Amino acid sequence: MTATDKIADDFNSSISVDSRMYKQDITGSMKHAAMLAACGIISESDADQIIEALEGILNDIDSGALAIDMEAEDIHMFVEQVLTERIGDVGKRLHTARSRNDQVAVDVRLYLKDQSADIIAKLKKLLSVIADQAADNVETIVPGYTHLQRAQPIRFAHHLLAYAMMFERDITRIEDAVRRMNYSPLGACALAGTTYPTDREMTAKALGFYGATKNSIDSVSDRDFCIELLSALSTVMMHLSRFSEEIILWSSWEFQFVELDDAYTTGSSIMPQKKNSDMAELVRGKTGRVYGDLVATLTMLKGLPLAYNKDMQEDKEMIFDAFDTVNICLDVFVPMLATMRVKRDNMYRAAQEGFINATDVADYLVKKGMPFRAAYKIVGQLVAKCIREGKVLETVSMDEYKAISELFDEDLYEEISLETCVDKRNSAGGTGKASVLSQIEYIRSIAD
Repeated sequence: MTATDKIADDFNSSISVDSRMYKQDITGSMKHAAMLAACGIISESDADQIIEALEGILNDIDSGALAIDMEAEDIHMFVEQVLTERIGDVGKRLHTARSRNDQVAVDVRLYLKDQSADIIAKLKKLLSVIADQAADNVETIVPGYTHLQRAQPIRFAHHLLAYAMMFERDITRIEDAVRRMNYSPLGACALAGTTYPTDREMTAKALGFYGATKNSIDSVSDRDFCIELLSALSTVMMHLSRFSEEIILWSSWEFQFVELDDAYTTGSSIMPQKKNSDMAELVRGKTGRVYGDLVATLTMLKGLPLAYNKDMQEDKEMIFDAFDTVNICLDVFVPMLATMRVKRDNMYRAAQEGFINATDVADYLVKKGMPFRAAYKIVGQLVAKCIREGKVLETVSMDEYKAISELFDEDLYEEISLETCVDKRNSAGGTGKASVLSQIEYIRSIAD
């Protein structure tokens, strides 16, 4: 039997990707050794020696005293190799009643549980920042848009809180995926289980899982949890991308609704007047990268027969990349949003100039007894007149209003003020003040 070609050996190696799971791999091995001893498969003294040596390896990697050998095939073989070097043949007993198939499956689940907790913590921080910005802008009126056309006046806080609701759902999606993932495949071995009298529930509970997986073939071939998490992360990125797109628009010269802090923008190499929202643009751009990780994983899995196949080594590169990308995007997005300055006067002026209280003028006439279609036509004429004369509905004189309809009276101005327009939309979830304050309180409860 000839040795593996060097190129093939490098091609087969996964240490450059899976080395980040050394803590999970060593932790799983310690719990496995304890179980083997508890079940009488190895002696207590051997288990104690193995566990003590594994703790030493973990501490040495953490401290930098031991460097991970990137020539090793994978993190499992590296740890086992160092263990055997340190305690001899006793270290070789550790791999009893397990395979690298179930070992990597448990490592990935443990690692992704930790990563998911980190992402959830960062999403909660984002919720807290949104709540802070919303609280500062409860009285800030901005045009609400449909089809990117000015539609109705809303509180800027209300608009921001729409994103908070998205990210709150993202948290629950990740939590749901983690709940389904939280079962241990350790002890399934290669695919058929083992002849040794193991206690899989013991290792499962010791590692913080709800219990052991039910089918050994599924245990080593299941990567549904990667798909679910990738889908949840893709949705997070989609929401970040939509938010980024609006921030990019709002900070443009055409809108001038917000100004990003200099720490989160860049200048042009030749145009000194420019302040580019590059961080938001990069978040928007990196969304496609996470989508690609999801599609690549789905494609990798779609034709695989049971049970484990080497194709599945690719899962880690994709899922790790997705978590890394979401992490860095949240790391930059949260402080960018926290330091964003809102230009309230510009928002208010845009709300006035967009005639977004035109519906309220029509409603005023309807309340006075005019059929809606007739009121709709009259308001259309009023808007056309304002555009011709450079006015807004609030600056049209009462004489001009009465010239169009005697139903108009002085109470109109209060009725169509932007403040009144937002205040009276007090239905649950609406842009009324009580509703917005309630939404802020809800988001803070999630963030805390």
